[in-house]
Amino acid sequence: MSAKVPATIVTGFLGAGKTTLLRHVLANAGGRRIAIIVNEFGALGIDGETLRSCGIEGCEDDDIIELANGCLCCTVADDFLPAIEALLDRARPPEHILIETSGLALPKPLLKAFGWPSIRSRVTVDGVIAVVDGPAVAAGRFADDPEAVARQRAEDASADHDNPLAEVYEDQLQSADMVVLNKADLMDDATIARLRAEIGAAINRSVKLVPAREGRLDPAVLLGLAAAAEDDLASRPSHHDAEDLAHEHDDFESFVVPVAEIDAPEALIERLAAATAAHDILRTKGFVAVRGKPMRLAVQGVGGRFRHQFDQPWAAGADRAGHIVVIGQTGLDRAAIAAAIAG
Repeated sequence: MSAKVPATIVTGFLGAGKTTLLRHVLANAGGRRIAIIVNEFGALGIDGETLRSCGIEGCEDDDIIELANGCLCCTVADDFLPAIEALLDRARPPEHILIETSGLALPKPLLKAFGWPSIRSRVTVDGVIAVVDGPAVAAGRFADDPEAVARQRAEDASADHDNPLAEVYEDQLQSADMVVLNKADLMDDATIARLRAEIGAAINRSVKLVPAREGRLDPAVLLGLAAAAEDDLASRPSHHDAEDLAHEHDDFESFVVPVAEIDAPEALIERLAAATAAHDILRTKGFVAVRGKPMRLAVQGVGGRFRHQFDQPWAAGADRAGHIVVIGQTGLDRAAIAAAIAG
């Protein structure tokens, strides 16, 4: 029997840098056949399109598979297993499979899927990589104290459930074989040392933590961990171990804002920043056209931090219609946000 194909699961909250990390792996694959499964949250596959249009030699369109019908942990049988089987059944199957989960995904149900009889003998989880947005965690945005939350629930009748963002973050850490502390260039040494200690204390086993800038890590560091994580579920506790793992994501919503051609990137970034501050938006991402520029402008926003760059030319004859995906907690004022972004 041939050796199992290794698969690496890349988790991390919205905007942590998962897609950037995967692009770096593809660019430095050294001829290795790598396929990527992207589980996108939102109406448009921005992450999949970013990877597919990366321009990296050897990265073919059919090596990027998008699963956009819901979180992988909810659609294992309908989406994930057929996608894995299709990759393994190729005449030249991939030598490694990378799986980028939605930022809202619980990793453990996906790990359990690798025990399904149809794929168990053919593929193994080489490792789970949790990508952490270092500056966000340092600011305490996703580092809630479970005991404090429990006390708040007892004192405040309006707080009727735990913070879902904190639970997802903690589950991702507990499932990890390696934690990538991304955006290390935006933190000083003391902050990195503090996060090392805090994250290490939050995980119930020894896990390597690696600082990174823009996800730039040698693939040799990320791949080849040989963790066989599907056989090590007991050491990867989840908040949901005692529950039915069929869960909903009703706490979040996403929608698309069409954006006409703009005169300059700076004005758009100012509008995005104002909308984010006014409506507590978690994430913005998309592509827009800048008047007079042949290249499309890729825009990424995480909280109040924004980045933009011209990533590739618009295709000849293509409709230069721009769009921004907005992700936040349920109850966003869509009309107000769309008006603020469109200007």
